[in-house]
Amino acid sequence: MTDLHMIRLSIDLPELSRWAADRNLGWTAPRGGDFDEGRALHHLLTETFGQARLQPFRLIATPQARRGHLYAYCRATAAELTDEAQAIALPEHLKVCLLGDLAEKPMPAEWRVGRRMGFETRVRPVRRLLRPLAGPDGHTFEKGDEVDAFLVDTLRHTPGSTPEGDAQTATTPEREAVYGTWLGERLAGAADLSPGIRLTRFSRHRAVRKGGTPEGPDAVLQGDLTITGPEAFQRLLEKGVGRHRAYGFGMMMLRPAGR
Repeated sequence: MTDLHMIRLSIDLPELSRWAADRNLGWTAPRGGDFDEGRALHHLLTETFGQARLQPFRLIATPQARRGHLYAYCRATAAELTDEAQAIALPEHLKVCLLGDLAEKPMPAEWRVGRRMGFETRVRPVRRLLRPLAGPDGHTFEKGDEVDAFLVDTLRHTPGSTPEGDAQTATTPEREAVYGTWLGERLAGAADLSPGIRLTRFSRHRAVRKGGTPEGPDAVLQGDLTITGPEAFQRLLEKGVGRHRAYGFGMMMLRPAGR
């Protein structure tokens, strides 16, 4: 099997918007509403390179930029991805995915126990409820609902109430701590988190999925980790963290420790 690679693919953002509009993909309402970029990219990447070839992924672009960089972990090389796209992609796909700028970097085949590294990840920190939970303002979340981990923690400690400020939008030290705990649970067996996980970006995000448009948290977390299980850590990189990994969430991007 080909070793794991990090892939960088340039995306023409205006062309992505046009392609998604033509296909009516990623919109929360017919021909309008909010735009779920991750949903559009999920379909684009599948139709261009094959099912789940570039997952997890993350699109990074500066405000008002016309081009963004999509990073992903993949078992295929850049040459193999290019060959597949040239065989199966439609011309309009290749107006969005700029193959001439496709680049790759091989990831380590083995990881050392005790190695410390920094990371950044964009995640959707939610919990799927195993039983109903009383929410604020008389609302009840049902079994199976996907709920912001911060709101779940708040309601379980103080039923029927919300924290100071707006529980849906507030960026607080408490939210940062809850999301750090949530992330640590998902890294268990692969890596331990160092104290001081930082919530560097937070917003609400309405997704477009089969059967509805669920709304939830969109968070970027940064910090340091120490590898405890090399094979589990490799799988973590390849599979991603949390839910909605096929839609632009969950990719662990590594960096120097302490940065």
